[in-house]
Amino acid sequence: MGGAPSTPQKPSHSLDDSDESLITAFVGEKTIPLTSEFWQKLLDVPLDQHQWPPHRVLQACESLVQNNQYTRHLVKLLIHFACCLQDCTSVSDVSSIAFAKALNATYLSSVFLKYAIENSQTDNFEDLYLALDDNEVVPSGFSKDQSVENFVIHSVLNFICKVEASPHSYRLQYELLNFMMVAMSTQLLSEPSPRPKDVHPFTNAVMVQEASLVAMVVHRLLLNYISQPQSSVNVSSYSGVLQKVGSTAANLVLMPLNLFVGSNNEASRGFLGQSSLHMLLVLVYFRKCVDDDGKKEDIAASDDLPEKKTYFSENPYCKALDNAINVEFDREDVERNARSFPLVRVPFASLYDTLGMSLSDEAAGLLLYSLVQGNANFLEYVLVRTDIDTLVGCGMVEDEHWVVGRVVTGPSTMLLGLSKDTRSCRGVVVADIRGVGSGLELMPVLEILYNAPKKTSNQIYMLLIILLILSQDSTFNASIHKLMLPDVPWYQERRLHHTSLGSLMIVVLIRTVKYNLSRLQDIYLHTNCLATLANMAPHVHCLNSYASQRLVSLFHMLSRKYNKLEEIQNNKMHVNKVSSMYGEGILEDVSVELHIYTDFLRIVLEIINAILSYALPRNPEVVYAVLHRQEVFHPFRNHPRFTELLENIFNVLDFFEIRMDAHEEDGEWSVEKVLQVIINNCRSWRADGMKMFTQLRFTYEQESHPEEFFIPYVWQLVVSNGEFAFNSNKVKLFSGDQLAESKHIEEQNLEHQNGSASAREIELDL
Repeated sequence: MGGAPSTPQKPSHSLDDSDESLITAFVGEKTIPLTSEFWQKLLDVPLDQHQWPPHRVLQACESLVQNNQYTRHLVKLLIHFACCLQDCTSVSDVSSIAFAKALNATYLSSVFLKYAIENSQTDNFEDLYLALDDNEVVPSGFSKDQSVENFVIHSVLNFICKVEASPHSYRLQYELLNFMMVAMSTQLLSEPSPRPKDVHPFTNAVMVQEASLVAMVVHRLLLNYISQPQSSVNVSSYSGVLQKVGSTAANLVLMPLNLFVGSNNEASRGFLGQSSLHMLLVLVYFRKCVDDDGKKEDIAASDDLPEKKTYFSENPYCKALDNAINVEFDREDVERNARSFPLVRVPFASLYDTLGMSLSDEAAGLLLYSLVQGNANFLEYVLVRTDIDTLVGCGMVEDEHWVVGRVVTGPSTMLLGLSKDTRSCRGVVVADIRGVGSGLELMPVLEILYNAPKKTSNQIYMLLIILLILSQDSTFNASIHKLMLPDVPWYQERRLHHTSLGSLMIVVLIRTVKYNLSRLQDIYLHTNCLATLANMAPHVHCLNSYASQRLVSLFHMLSRKYNKLEEIQNNKMHVNKVSSMYGEGILEDVSVELHIYTDFLRIVLEIINAILSYALPRNPEVVYAVLHRQEVFHPFRNHPRFTELLENIFNVLDFFEIRMDAHEEDGEWSVEKVLQVIINNCRSWRADGMKMFTQLRFTYEQESHPEEFFIPYVWQLVVSNGEFAFNSNKVKLFSGDQLAESKHIEEQNLEHQNGSASAREIELDL
């Protein structure tokens, strides 16, 4: 490549053994048999000792793609790559020649396969030419009857699972994960909504591996993420050809070298764990769409023919993750409840702690969501942990928003804020009047929500859904009010000393609603926050003064929005004018939006009503806050949707005002004096005169086909992380704006590390 011409010359019959000639021959026009000794010589090229210019690498890739139709050199390289891995799996010496060849084969395969995928001209990737000619002689260990994709994928996954991720095998393990991302990157060239005609050769091969290997892969990737293996070599001193490739403007391939250069070992220790997490998420959220007859749709079918019914085939990796069990689970119980597929056994305690320390990473939040939403065993484990603050609180936007669940209320279903354009709705949030779930490391979650302006809207959604799922458990709702926090250093609006985790959670959720109303204006986010607050309400215990004040101010804030909408409706303002005033996220139909905010106000009233009905003696600060700001409720006293709820609230106000009138002669009132009267009379309070309403219970239900959100989201995380460079002009899976948001957030986070703007800037003046 260094001295290779733009279009490599035809090599002579007796190949020059120099490295340049080997590469020239590989990308050249002359076909080299699969069984030739040439391939072993090519894989012996010491790639870490060459500094090939990026433009030469690009020229070589272009030449290979141009000639590959006739030579089939790409598929031959992949076959030898797979054979190298099989040899490595059978040897114990990781410093052997076999491992060195496997590393070289991985590098070369990643470079040229990625370029070929990125520049494919066909929807089904036929121009990769992944099949050998019929007359090609094949080596032992490979049969023409099997697909090359399956042969390669099986070899890679088998190696990843069977060879321990040790310091000496670190580089090869890492490069194999990168190769897997390259092989599955065909998804980036597809539309967000999977179709039967979509072809992903390597990803499809991943999905048809035997169940035992699938379980081993999920197990290995989770263990890599938990253990975060570290390399024993100073990879920052490694400067080979692929370092140059990784930094080219052509975005030829992802390599660790451009990440490692300039990094110390401590900084680079997490790359293998992070890549394992990304690969796991890509595997878990892939969905293959097929026709109802199980056959792929005929690409050449006429548009006039009626559409065939489609469905999504089962994802074995998602199934394995959803059914993973704690390694400490009694083995006899596992055998007694034996299933038809292998179970993944992982240390839930270590996974829980790792997630708690990593939630500032968006991919970690998505894994946590995947586990609490899909794995009942992990959710149960989380809910019985006593250190629930670990996940919810210490530690550290798009124009078009996706909803991945739904909220149902009572016997009827209330779809909140559905867009008329169904393409912009990936699901719905639902509230249900049934009881349901408890525990997690809440502090990191709450801190991330507190810093919402520095995070992507998708990350905020995922964490809010996690809180909603946890709030479905009554034990969780009760326990968070018993855990006292001596201090919350990251909360800047005021100093919070000796506050309960429950009070902090309520404050942060209300703050998130305020931020959403002022910035994002997304109805779905409102729904998630209010649903969680409603689930918590009956179990509130000793809510502090600040949280109580915020709760009342929440009603006032939403009521101002309601009043503006009502004024617009009454003045019969044009819908287009409304849209321009309130942004694209607000529904065009003002009457529909007004109805939605009526629902929101009612939910807040139900939250306050539930606290006063079921927990008034334990919450004098809530009584004080309602008494102090009672004027915000008066305008809605005769509203038909609020009458009964407000009647209860005013009954409480009347009870305590009568008691306060009895102390008028005691001198001037102070906050302390009013609060003391409330505390004293809370003991004699009886809820006999209150109208008892059925407690609201909101549950999260994932839509049956949320793939249009998750597949682009996962790949967006992979690409924005910086480990995987792909030509953004070729990507169809998500828009450049979506990727730009993620990268902009990361840049902002770096700036804030050197001097962040005050979080007060999102506070509303209420």
